[in-house]
Order: sequence, then C-alpha cells, then structure tokens
Amino acid sequence: MREIVFDTETTGLNPLGGDRIVEIGCVELFNRLPTGETFHVYLNPERDMPEAAFRVHGLSVEFLSDKPLFTDIAQDFIDFIGDAALVAHNASFDMGFINAELVRVNRPIIDSERVIDTLQIARRKNPFGPNSLDALCQRYNIDNSKRTKHGALLDSEILAEVYIELTGGRQADLGLATTESKPSERQKLDEGTSLRTKRPTALPNRLSEDELAAHGAFVATLSGDVIWKDYIREASDD
Repeated sequence: MREIVFDTETTGLNPLGGDRIVEIGCVELFNRLPTGETFHVYLNPERDMPEAAFRVHGLSVEFLSDKPLFTDIAQDFIDFIGDAALVAHNASFDMGFINAELVRVNRPIIDSERVIDTLQIARRKNPFGPNSLDALCQRYNIDNSKRTKHGALLDSEILAEVYIELTGGRQADLGLATTESKPSERQKLDEGTSLRTKRPTALPNRLSEDELAAHGAFVATLSGDVIWKDYIREASDD
C-alpha cells in the first residue's frame, strides 16, 4: 500500500484570501515504511511574506524570488503523489492550499476521500491531548531536535514516524526474533506445554491394600509397553 506523507508552508492561513504555498515536502511510504523517495520544492508565492509567517518557517521573499511557480511544478507534484493516499497533520489546512493552487492552474482538485488526517487519529487515541506534532514526538519518543523552525520536508519525515506509531508502530520483529529466550508461562499455556510440578506433599492413596494388590496383579498380565507399569514403578520409588 503506497501512501504519501506531506506538509506545506504558506504565507498565511487563508488560501481563498490570497495566501499561497511557499514549500511542499512529501515522503513516500510503502506498507507503512519509508522508501527513501521524497518530493521537495520551494515556491515563489508572487506576493509579500507577512512577518508572522516568516517567524514560523523563516522563508523570506528574497530567498523565494528565484524559485519556481506552482504552475511550473504542478505536473511533477501530481506525478509523484499518483493515486496514493495522502497523509497530513491537520489535513484540511494543507489540502485547502493544495486544492486552491490546483484550481489556479486549472487542474482537478484532490478528493478528500483519499486524505488521512493524523490530527484526527491522534485526537481519537489521545482525547485529552495535546496532539501537536511536537507533543506527539514527545509521546512516541521521536527525535525532533532539528525542528527549530517549520520546514515542509523535515516535518513530513517526522510526521511519517508519528503516523507509523499512531497506526500500530513498526512491530520491529513481527514475532520472528531468532534469539533464544525462556518462554513465559502464558506462552507455555498457549503452546500446550505442561506446567505440572510435583506436589510438595503427595495426596493420600484412597485404594485399600487389597485393591492395590489386585490392580498390580492385573497389570502384570498385560504385555507390551503399558503406561501403568511406569506408574507403578514411580509410585514404588516415592
């Protein structure tokens, strides 16, 4: 199963009010494991950069002035994501911007049905929060020390790790570890292994001496490998 974890950086919060994407980062997963394939691009937003947005991601108008326009990379982006499911944190925000950019260049928008929102998953698993990306990194012991500012590719790489944890973790050895270990009592029961131990004090025999003698005489007449003979020997040794 192919999935694309992605993130965007923008000039603000309102894609319908003139704000634009300035960075896209994507990480490919296959069967919930990173393949190493990524898509990353900075974009010229064709407008100014509000100070509040600059403080978040540190991308200035000067830095972005020679970067491609979204129309220049739209087909590359569409080709990279293909028909894979798209994974984002607070996905409605990122998808709002992606679809607004696609509309501007007369491309079909992406259906919300193929989008997975890790924020919604996190809220179901951790209803009392917090569920920001940084908080989830702390909860799942994921290193986010390089995240001094928001960056679309770095955030996508971190989010990919968070997503894997949110959906069950790596299950590293899948129960196929080759190192020898002593099975637990629960494992022994599951595997049908006997857990019987010898009683510290034997139960009193309920048979009379005559009954024991009659039984012994009967067993002596049996031929072949008869388990009762072993039992009688063990009883006589006790």
